[in-house]
Amino acid sequence: MIPWLRPHRAPTSDPASPASLRRRPAQLVTLAFLATIATGTALLSLPVSATGRRAGFVEALFTATSATCVTGLAVVDTETFWTPFGQVVILLLIQVGGFGVMTLASLLGLLLTRRLGLGTRLVAAESTRSVGMGDVRRVLLGVLRFTVVTELLIATVLTVRFATAYGEGLGHAAWSGLFHAVSAFNNAGFSIYSTNLMPFVADPWVCLPICAAIIVGGLGFPVLLELWRLHRSRRSEDGPSDLRRLSRWSVHTRLTVLMTAVLLTVGTVFFLAAEWRNPGTFGPLDPPAKVLAAFTQAVMPRTAGFNSVDVSQLNNGTWFFTDMLMFVGAGSGGTAGGIKVTTFAVLAVAIWAELRGDPDATVFDRRLSRGTQRQALTVALIGVAAVVLPTLAITLSTSLFTLDQVLYEVISAFSTTGLSTGITADMQPWHQVVLVCLMFLGRLGPITLGTGLAMRDRQRRYRRPEAAVVIG
Repeated sequence: MIPWLRPHRAPTSDPASPASLRRRPAQLVTLAFLATIATGTALLSLPVSATGRRAGFVEALFTATSATCVTGLAVVDTETFWTPFGQVVILLLIQVGGFGVMTLASLLGLLLTRRLGLGTRLVAAESTRSVGMGDVRRVLLGVLRFTVVTELLIATVLTVRFATAYGEGLGHAAWSGLFHAVSAFNNAGFSIYSTNLMPFVADPWVCLPICAAIIVGGLGFPVLLELWRLHRSRRSEDGPSDLRRLSRWSVHTRLTVLMTAVLLTVGTVFFLAAEWRNPGTFGPLDPPAKVLAAFTQAVMPRTAGFNSVDVSQLNNGTWFFTDMLMFVGAGSGGTAGGIKVTTFAVLAVAIWAELRGDPDATVFDRRLSRGTQRQALTVALIGVAAVVLPTLAITLSTSLFTLDQVLYEVISAFSTTGLSTGITADMQPWHQVVLVCLMFLGRLGPITLGTGLAMRDRQRRYRRPEAAVVIG
């Protein structure tokens, strides 16, 4: 063998080596989520958690996974099946899952010790998707402040509305406001009302604050912290903040904000056109209420899971369009799921460059690296496989549900959205376990989960000769 072609095996990784440190955070995040789900399952299985019969194992596991993975799918009625103790457990699982188990642990360590070790910084960076380890301290504190302020603000607005407009007692209104604020900001979609947000379909004082919390939580913490930093920075004492200068925004922030605005606009227009005359959804509403309902429905597939109209009554075409919105999801590093809007944008830019014959995929005068494009393609294709295979398995094993319904549930689980056509509770137990696995995969992300489960990294010191393959 030619010497320079001889493969060299990478030396056995030392537990303290950089490669090992890079792999360990993903493993710890995975194990932490599993531990949280196990704890939630145990608590929800207690007799004190249910109002009547004790929750079965699959029911407790499904609910704990759905809450921890901030999905919102449910096999039992959250309002009537769970006691106040059970609802508190669900709320805590949502908060812990949305904030990130490892982010929360790192933050507590920071507050107690006033310092972060290298391993803790790497773990927190994995959870928050921060750009560099030097940003972790700022990200952790920023996440905590922003989460608390946003949830309390939304909870206050909802509490006042529930108490004054719907005659709820102050205690119940406060609990309902807090529960829905936490569920909305973390993009969970759990509601303590049996009909979700359907009674408030025409009420902007309920729908708009919840939508705002969902959008903000779905943008992602890196984007929010960057926008806040730009808002506070000024060119001079009397000059405008850097927030108004789009050139100061990072490419990631610009892509996230742009794609979010585009998808919300397109979604609102589509829902208006498709459901305007549907007697089961928008038909009975007046025009302003239809616009509000359309905007709300456009926000919810960003992986929130609330519904202000009966999802089972939507047109089949609307179901399919919602499938696409759920699959894309929202921003990276936030509380939303899906393949993320930046992944979708990178793929779109790469396809456009290929169609034009450009050697580089560029966006906002910046060239996207080949690694970024490969990562986007990997995430998208793993997402497609994660949707197709369970859909095929469930469809072949039962004739009770249509393909549209099964596909909707599977995408909703994988994207951690929580919207449902109403068949989740009627599925067989093993179908529900499949959805549990999808919610777990969708929350951690294909690459994070794959890295966490990988046993070793493969490194090569040579490259194979190129080969041409006919495409298309």
